[in-house]
Amino acid sequence: MTTIVKATTPAEFLSFVPRMLGYLPSDSVVLIPFDGTRTLGAMRIDLPAIADTDAAAATCVGLVCRIEAADALAVVVFTDEWFDGGRAPASALAEGIRERADASGLRVVDMLCRAPDGWASYLDADARSGGRPLSELLDGDGSPTAPAGLPLAAGDQWTGAALPVVDLAEKERVGHALQAIRVAIEGFGSNAAGPTVRVDPRGLEAVCLLDDLPALFEEALQWNPEMLDPFDAALLLWCLERPATRDVALVQWCDDIDRGDEAMAAQLRWEAGEPYPAEIAKRMWGEGPQPSAERLRGALEVTRRVAAAAPRAARPGPLAVCAWLSWALGRSTHAEWFIGQAAEIDPAHGLTGIVEAMVRRGHLPEWAFARTGVWRPEDAMGAAT
Repeated sequence: MTTIVKATTPAEFLSFVPRMLGYLPSDSVVLIPFDGTRTLGAMRIDLPAIADTDAAAATCVGLVCRIEAADALAVVVFTDEWFDGGRAPASALAEGIRERADASGLRVVDMLCRAPDGWASYLDADARSGGRPLSELLDGDGSPTAPAGLPLAAGDQWTGAALPVVDLAEKERVGHALQAIRVAIEGFGSNAAGPTVRVDPRGLEAVCLLDDLPALFEEALQWNPEMLDPFDAALLLWCLERPATRDVALVQWCDDIDRGDEAMAAQLRWEAGEPYPAEIAKRMWGEGPQPSAERLRGALEVTRRVAAAAPRAARPGPLAVCAWLSWALGRSTHAEWFIGQAAEIDPAHGLTGIVEAMVRRGHLPEWAFARTGVWRPEDAMGAAT
């Protein structure tokens, strides 16, 4: 369902932005592209250092220009700096964005600033005289003019990035299940005579599911993260530790089980010496049609739980997958957090390095700039350019 909110004043619009994002940004510039009078989502960027203002302004306008339907933009700066009775913080950045927007043919709807001691529009005199009081903003859900149907935002851009809390007993169960699965797999692959190692029947049962990986990955989207069976969690963990099976999961979670079948077949052909299909590889780089945000969010919730319950040495795989899924959803700040957690354990982990490079360069999936569907970029990049 589309929620239509008409903001008739700058104060109303500034109050609406955190509700649209779902959080109250800190030290950020938020870009809101417009098609006529309708918004096309929002993108958040870290406020740059003063020395990087020109480059950041160019990046901001460049991001909006990549959205084909955009003909205008609004800019909102959320900062911890104070007016302190003088000029609005980040005025140089705002001026740089305005100049580049004019040069690019983009109409500027408004440019607003929210600081701890006031708010203002960079386009009027309040931005040069200490700003206006925050009491003018609609920060209470009880306000009769608060945006209908949109709850007051809680937290900032980092909220939600942490792993769920998992008790020691669950971690031990998943660790034992993972070991049982490894023993079962090694038993299947060993032809050497020697002492017989007892194989846990539950491990054997779990390993049999590897015969149809796309079916396993599809079923995982239906799991309840709060009630994961230890052997389900361990089997998915085993798959996400390995690039070949992990990439099949990511491609499938973007689209459907048929795409997973194609990716699995392509992986087997590649292992036999054939070229890997470019159209499947490009998916990992954020190219191709817009994925299902619902599927990606479901996969992220399950994978977060698996990462939380995994033995520490086995965590980089699911953590890197959490980073990629967050990046694919437009949550680059969250991706950055997961990257940091994975790199602490294994600085040389492959997917971790790939996602880190994309986030650091501000590389976004191309579907972040598509207008179709309900998917919207939530966070343009975690690090300032």
